[in-house]
Amino acid sequence: MPIDPSFAGRTYPPTEPYEVGVEKIREFAAALGDDNPAYRDRAAAAALGHPDVIAPPTFPFVLTFQASRRLIDDPDLGIDYSRVVHGEQKFAHTRPVRAGDALTVTVTLETVRSAGGHDMITSRSDVATVEGEHVATAWSTLVVRGEG
Repeated sequence: MPIDPSFAGRTYPPTEPYEVGVEKIREFAAALGDDNPAYRDRAAAAALGHPDVIAPPTFPFVLTFQASRRLIDDPDLGIDYSRVVHGEQKFAHTRPVRAGDALTVTVTLETVRSAGGHDMITSRSDVATVEGEHVATAWSTLVVRGEG
């Protein structure tokens, strides 16, 4: 069943805070194979003007992927996750994610469209500190494959 385009604009409540730890950043950077010292060493990050270790630019995916479950699991949308393919991902940053940040994510379903028998949904995930400072926005397009 096609996803109803009238759901575009639906926003889900913010997630519980995620406390960013130095080791999580180090592990993420290691998984990427990125040896930037600002991702591992406080002194290197401080030399660049940061109060602590910073995260690679794609680190917010750790939070936004989990937050997107609110949209995917929304019974009103009727998404069959077994038919979902990740289509596109992009990020815009206000500042780097830093160790010590407590972050929440608010997910909004931006667009719903159909093409070639498939539904494509684009969501926007706004990442902010618990104090309300915007840190990053991630956009994700998911393709819900048709039955045919």
